[in-house]
Amino acid sequence: MSRSRAPLAIGAVAVGGLGYYLYGAGGNAKVAQKDFEADAHKASAKIKGELPGRGSQAEKEAEALGQRAGAKIDSALAKAQANAEVYAKNAEAYAKEAKDATLKKVDQFDKKVEESAAKAKSGVSSWFGGK
Repeated sequence: MSRSRAPLAIGAVAVGGLGYYLYGAGGNAKVAQKDFEADAHKASAKIKGELPGRGSQAEKEAEALGQRAGAKIDSALAKAQANAEVYAKNAEAYAKEAKDATLKKVDQFDKKVEESAAKAKSGVSSWFGGK
C-alpha cells in the first residue's frame, strides 16, 4: 500500500519556516516569533487592502451586467408588446370579417324566409279566392 506523502511535505514546510525565522533572529525564539507575527500582519493587511478594490470592481461588473440584462428584458418586452398589438389588430379584423359574413348569411336567410312566406301566403290566399 502506498501512504500519502502530504503530512510529510506539510511537516517539512513547517520545519523549514521555523528554521527560517530562527536563523533570521539569530536563534532567539522570541525575536523569531515577533518576526513571524509581523510578516503575518503584513500579509493580512496586503490581502485586506486588495479585497476592497476587487469588491468595488466586482460591484461595477455586476452593475454593468445588470444593466445589460435589464436592456435585454426591456427589448424583449417592447417586442412582445409590438407583437401583441399586431395580434390584437389581426383579431379585430378577423372578428369584423366574421361578423360581416354572419350578418350577410342572416340577411340571405331572412330573404329566403320572406320569399317562402310570400309564396305560402299567395298559395293560401288562392284557396280562399284571393290573388
